[in-house]
Amino acid sequence: QALSNGTWTPFNPAAVQSIISMFDKDKKGGVNFSEFAGVWKYINDWQNIFRTYDRDNSGRIDRNELKQALTVFGYRLSEQFYSTLIHKFDRQQTGQMAFDDFIQCCIALQRLTELFRRYDTDQDGWLHLSYEQYLSMLLNVV
Repeated sequence: QALSNGTWTPFNPAAVQSIISMFDKDKKGGVNFSEFAGVWKYINDWQNIFRTYDRDNSGRIDRNELKQALTVFGYRLSEQFYSTLIHKFDRQQTGQMAFDDFIQCCIALQRLTELFRRYDTDQDGWLHLSYEQYLSMLLNVV
């Protein structure tokens, strides 16, 4: 409840859960005061990143702004995939991402990329997986 997404709607629960899990050192499902300080800094750092790429100061990240941000982060994705990300993470279905949805998108991309790299042993950008390996890989993220 201490978090604001700038849209007067509750902060994205999936984003909150992802963030809390990163800072919950004792794995009890919450954060103590010192862990909350880390959460607060993490959110403030993301706000600065969000403001950098919200070029029109709309309070939302559109597809082109998302592409600029993710390109700087090192992602090289197809034009269609940026639209897919907007569709997946735009909870309010405006065609743009609010601050908290942007965080959730970036966390998901980071986790999926880390998982992909574990299986991409020769680092060529391709995987050869069995169906069960694929399911196990995805279940580790959800």
